[in-house]
Amino acid sequence: MDHVTRRSMMVAGAALLGACAAGNRPGTRPVPPAGSDFVTVDGLGFRRRGEPYRYAGANIWYGAWLGADTAYGDRARLGRELDRLKALGIRNLRILGSAELSPLKNSITPGFRDKSSTYNEDLLKGLDWMLAEMAKRDMTAVIYLTNFWEWSGGMMTYLSWVNGGRFINMNDPAHPWPEFPNWNAAFYANGQAQAMYRDYIRSVVTRTNSVTGVVYASDPTIMAWQLANEPRPGGSDAIAAANLPNFYRWIDGTARYIKTLDRNHLVSTGSEGLKGSIEREDIVLNAHRSPAIDYLTTHIWPNNWSWMDAGRLAQTYDAGAAKVADYIAAHVRMAKALGKPLVIEEFGYPRDGADAYDPSIPTTFKDRFYRQIYTAIEASAKSGGPLAGSNFWAWNGEARTPHADHRFVRGDLGYMGDPPHEPQGWYGVFDSDASTLDVIRAHADALAKV
Repeated sequence: MDHVTRRSMMVAGAALLGACAAGNRPGTRPVPPAGSDFVTVDGLGFRRRGEPYRYAGANIWYGAWLGADTAYGDRARLGRELDRLKALGIRNLRILGSAELSPLKNSITPGFRDKSSTYNEDLLKGLDWMLAEMAKRDMTAVIYLTNFWEWSGGMMTYLSWVNGGRFINMNDPAHPWPEFPNWNAAFYANGQAQAMYRDYIRSVVTRTNSVTGVVYASDPTIMAWQLANEPRPGGSDAIAAANLPNFYRWIDGTARYIKTLDRNHLVSTGSEGLKGSIEREDIVLNAHRSPAIDYLTTHIWPNNWSWMDAGRLAQTYDAGAAKVADYIAAHVRMAKALGKPLVIEEFGYPRDGADAYDPSIPTTFKDRFYRQIYTAIEASAKSGGPLAGSNFWAWNGEARTPHADHRFVRGDLGYMGDPPHEPQGWYGVFDSDASTLDVIRAHADALAKV
């Protein structure tokens, strides 16, 4: 299986079309009444309370941890961070709603769940608190329900629970890229892992908030459930192509399952788009074609994808920006082809210079990158295009690392937007980043006036 055959593509497409045809019934789209507080899809855009709903958003994966009434929580800080974000005009937060307690290096602890069916009520109450505080500020949430990557346990951990404890770590020299994503691709067809995953989904989606008394499925604070953070069909072209029928079946089946539990909320994939789809537009299109998937997502990481050189930003920024423009245009084109909205729900850029993590280091080129993303969204909004919102990665707020090497140490409680496997301060936005905050605020203001 060293290449993609025409037959494999036909089989994958037939599997997806068959699944969609078999389930193309009423109820695949949310059905709250017009003018309600729930976010709904209206053509290429969203609506809420009878009006177009466009948003400037942020990622704050650690919200439930701060919301927990435990030694690792900090509800006072959570309130301050939400107030800061609200003052910037941030209307939507993308947050982690599952973390699998894991043996994987750099995975966050505690987790929402372990191998058992007894889930971490303290952390779930932290999620309750987070949603209750967001509701006070009229913010909406996108909650992702597992992770392709290791930093919150994710798919590799589910597989380890059903295969006798076998796993590999990301960036292990003994298992070089793309072994990690290729291994993870087995998750989509593993019945035992899927059963555990669905049990957790059911528990969360049907949960009653301990703070507000509102059932999650009836809470308009939640905009969407997301199948996973950055699910990929595999790492190598051959493995990803061979796995497409399983990948498409998992997307369509899981999305439909969520909608049997909750007919009020949107469902999305959490996909990076082309970079998470071995650069094939047909995969992105098929992954979002299911009627149970309400909108497209894409993530943009110029530094991670070597589109620029962090040590030579002045010389390489423009070439990277051209690739960003092409990437956005490709996803806008695909969203129009499917007739669905598009959200750039992750985008990140380093500070000025290589290995630059401290908040004292300027953000000249980061600000330019943010402006490029925001300008594209504002233009799309004005022209009736599909770009309906964004979530920058990510909010560090008042947190500062206590470590000179900027590395996360298990047990650290000063959570940042940069997850545990990354240098603390690499991509996150601090509360002291005045120029970046000005860019975010200006965009939120401009979007609100469209």
